[in-house]
Amino acid sequence: MCVVSINVPEEILLDLHEDKNDFAEYIKKTLAIDLYKNKKVSLGYCASVAEMSKEEFIQYLGRNGVSIFSFASDNEFLEELGNA
Repeated sequence: MCVVSINVPEEILLDLHEDKNDFAEYIKKTLAIDLYKNKKVSLGYCASVAEMSKEEFIQYLGRNGVSIFSFASDNEFLEELGNA
């Protein structure tokens, strides 16, 4: 595992009423969502970045309005719906 370090002014943490660990968790989850939404890496890798299981990450995506389903067109969606 690669460790990445960022410097965040202490004032930001004080304004947010968060400690370093809470803020780091927020950053990891935010990065994971961004990577997933932009199709940079797989759902499994994103879950790993967020330090969650795949199931937890899928639920987290849903709570944040991000669908795990993507279709190239309405016809593709309707075809898949018909196959269900």
